[in-house]
Amino acid sequence: MNTPLSKSLLVVRHTNEGEENEMLYALLIYEKPDDFARRDSPVESESYAGAWRAYHRALLDAGIFVGGKPLDAPETATTVRLRESKREIQDGPYSNTKEQLGGFTLLELPSLDAALEWAARCPAASYGVVEVRPIAVEMEPRVTVANTN
Repeated sequence: MNTPLSKSLLVVRHTNEGEENEMLYALLIYEKPDDFARRDSPVESESYAGAWRAYHRALLDAGIFVGGKPLDAPETATTVRLRESKREIQDGPYSNTKEQLGGFTLLELPSLDAALEWAARCPAASYGVVEVRPIAVEMEPRVTVANTN
């Protein structure tokens, strides 16, 4: 029996002949400063949010949404580095680029092609960048603490 990845990210997938092996993909959504400003604009916020609501509904209806969240504006970020045992803290994002990480969505899909199709339907694909990256589920057992009870 397959355990849905939406219940647990630490899962071994067994497939029967004819079944597709589902994988987790992250859609990393990059936006420009103007796009972050549209979120709160009295004029543009409804069209911005409406496009995202429709996309989210389509993900839910397709049964592929695992999780995701929008991120606050880049200027709210704080970056931490540890150098020579000293903590360095910087206000602002890690990199100073035109497009900043604006949010992420986790999807459970059968293939990279399917992930690319859903990325193309993402509202940010028309004004920013959507990076598609497979989740490294094989790393999870290597970096998480096993239950010892």
